[in-house]
Amino acid sequence: MSTLTTLARAEAVVEGVAQRITTVRHVHLAKRPLVFIPLTMAGEANAPLAAMAGDDPDNPTLLIVPQPRNRDQRFAFAAELADIVIGYVDSFLDDVEEVTTNRGKEVRHRYADAPQLLVPNPGGVGFTRLFGRSTRFRRTDGDYPVHPSVPLLGRWLTYFTERAEHPGSSALVPMTQALTMHWATGQSPLEDAQLAAFMGWIAPPDGLTGAEAATAAEDPVTWPPAGPATDPTFDNEVLAPAMAAYDRAVATDSHVDRRRGELEEALRTQLEPTWRLMWHAVSLLRDLPAGASVAKRWAEDRDAFTNFTEQLDAGGFPQPRRDGAVAAARRLHRMERALTSYEVQRAYDDPMVMADYRLTGEAFVGDVTAAHPTRVDTSGKKRVLRPWIAVTTTDPVMVTPGTTLLSPEQPDGQKARVMSVTRKDDGTTAVVLELTGGMGRSLTPAPGSVPEVGKRICYTTLSDSFMPPGSFPSREETPWTHGGPPAPYEDSAPTAEDAREEWS
Repeated sequence: MSTLTTLARAEAVVEGVAQRITTVRHVHLAKRPLVFIPLTMAGEANAPLAAMAGDDPDNPTLLIVPQPRNRDQRFAFAAELADIVIGYVDSFLDDVEEVTTNRGKEVRHRYADAPQLLVPNPGGVGFTRLFGRSTRFRRTDGDYPVHPSVPLLGRWLTYFTERAEHPGSSALVPMTQALTMHWATGQSPLEDAQLAAFMGWIAPPDGLTGAEAATAAEDPVTWPPAGPATDPTFDNEVLAPAMAAYDRAVATDSHVDRRRGELEEALRTQLEPTWRLMWHAVSLLRDLPAGASVAKRWAEDRDAFTNFTEQLDAGGFPQPRRDGAVAAARRLHRMERALTSYEVQRAYDDPMVMADYRLTGEAFVGDVTAAHPTRVDTSGKKRVLRPWIAVTTTDPVMVTPGTTLLSPEQPDGQKARVMSVTRKDDGTTAVVLELTGGMGRSLTPAPGSVPEVGKRICYTTLSDSFMPPGSFPSREETPWTHGGPPAPYEDSAPTAEDAREEWS
């Protein structure tokens, strides 16, 4: 937790309402996201009990498993969920756009939009990951066959959870994390994991403070847990008797539909409050303006969606249970690069995020007090434009002469080399910078490319410049220290054994 977030939490306690810690929204919100709220049965690992899903706030679909220990009922639930998820995914396959590459010399195609899954909390992501793993290897023939849509559902759920691990992706978003990124409450981070309590701090009812609304949200009768775990009191007093009544009805073949309806209504009461909270949270986030880099990151999600769809169409195998050594190293490297880029983009998009870097000396904001925009450097073989500016700041400046800085407000590609750093008696610091790039090709800078005297500007060591990919051996060259070359995937294609799970 950063220093400024800690301060915002203290202010939330004083003000009685959550405090904004960003000026823009840092996640993409689809025009038509699919909200997915799963519940699991207590004491049974990854045994689905119920789910509410849909892309229409006024028309959710409730799915239940009357007896989660029953294998046939679990996979009937999976088939019903597949109808919703795959139908939603397929709705994005009609519109394709052209994307130019290689400086406009080549053209490729990708889908103009992509699906987005919203779950209440990280627990929903965990359920999605495990349920995808337990279904994507299922056979559609032989012993214990499942509906053909079930393994396809598993592959899509695995795709969403793998994208959720990618920094900056918005393909699968846990709502509590999205809210935490933009608001600070007066409660602990652990308490922020409860969606109802968090929403109480952001938008408390009239007459209540955020703390009072969060306290009221602790009542599981009014605000049941957002899942995937259910409330123990509900389990003991409502769910267990309803399931027992259903089991007896099945055994005697009497009033089965009625008992199922009672069980369905009981589970609906646990899911509908969270359903309303999810769409309220969506509207709150949608009110925030999107950061400048959000569209770029969503384009990467659309690329990933396009690539995965093409892999499915080509008949590719399901995602392996575990990556090989080389594939794992490449994946880790990609995520590390993405995390670095994501952190820089957020800081460039949002002065409140950049403020954290100002506290650590990695950035400073000051006023331009002097400028020599037409300065020409004649020390080399060719005369080049090298303007100088002087920036005076009250921020701590940890950079030294020779350091290269960048500014979010200046043209892309413009760099500022630190020429001198002078600390004054009044506590301010004067930094003299030499500018290169982003000013045109002539010896006269383009209008606006050199900061004018009086302009307030930010400079930072953070850079989102291209990071070349790492060098890794091929699969066939995997060193013996990492298990040696793996067997060809065709020879180790998923089998029935791969579908076995402890909870199966």
